[in-house]
Amino acid sequence: MLDQPAKDVRRLMRTTTEAARKSTSPASSAAPAPDSAALLDDVVRWLDDAKAEEIVSLPLKGKSALGDFMVVASGRNDRHVGAIAEQLREKLKARGEARVRVEGLSACDWVLIDTGDVIVHVFRPEVREFYNLEKMWQAEIPPDASRGDSSQH
Repeated sequence: MLDQPAKDVRRLMRTTTEAARKSTSPASSAAPAPDSAALLDDVVRWLDDAKAEEIVSLPLKGKSALGDFMVVASGRNDRHVGAIAEQLREKLKARGEARVRVEGLSACDWVLIDTGDVIVHVFRPEVREFYNLEKMWQAEIPPDASRGDSSQH
């Protein structure tokens, strides 16, 4: 059973990475756009309206050029995860967000909704616990990590 989520994570990461390459350069997107904070507020409110559980938002500034914010939430089961994702997609469409990409709706273990500025992950609780994205993205990046200090190799 873990093989399918592992395949999904590789596909989701590949899709997100490809989308990042097609977007603006990291230098031009260093500070979150004013609209991305408003979009984040809307997304969190809509997730709450859809009865998503354990909603966590994480700023990505200085950690990744994939987006400005990441939101992680849980649904009670696969049907709930799918319903949350569909509701969120419809509300984003009604808001006028044209670049919304949705991945993982076929299995509904983990659904990724990528708006460009805000990346939303909706998980079943067991899958969320297994991947533990919050822990990975909350970690601080050492200041010299980007320079690739070769003296320690």
